[in-house]
Amino acid sequence: MAFLASIEFERTQPCLANPERMIIVGRPSRELTPVLPYLAGLPNLLAWNPSLPSVTLRRAEGFITLTNLEVLITQVEDIDEGVRLLTVLADAINATWDRREELVAMQARRQAPRPLDVWYVLPQTNCRACGLPTCMAFAFALLQHTAAIAACPALGEGEASLAARSTIESML
Repeated sequence: MAFLASIEFERTQPCLANPERMIIVGRPSRELTPVLPYLAGLPNLLAWNPSLPSVTLRRAEGFITLTNLEVLITQVEDIDEGVRLLTVLADAINATWDRREELVAMQARRQAPRPLDVWYVLPQTNCRACGLPTCMAFAFALLQHTAAIAACPALGEGEASLAARSTIESML
């Protein structure tokens, strides 16, 4: 038997990041508290707060936030897309629950690195060798997985650069 029968579409909200898109709000068929620590171990995690509890995951366009009794998906084109995403999310939650024996349930609060965290470790020369106009833009691209660390030639030379590269790799 599946952990979750469904996530029902409840309503929309305006998307502040993109006024042409919306936020879809869904209501899971049961409380998500037991599965949230397992979802917090997924590679696309942005934040896990066990005291709420709340998980925020990155998706190609926007974010997915799951709380005990509510799901929010940002940057959705229309209600039809939102309903499809809620169905896919329910399937993903069920798959995570089914494989929980193989996963680690996260207990401690986790937060993904912020662009400033990555930028601080970068050389901050704005040399453009990576193809982006600034090291801050490169930091954003690294966090969005649209650039590779190897694109920064300064992170390949000397012990200090290798340490910085290693630090950024651990952040990502």
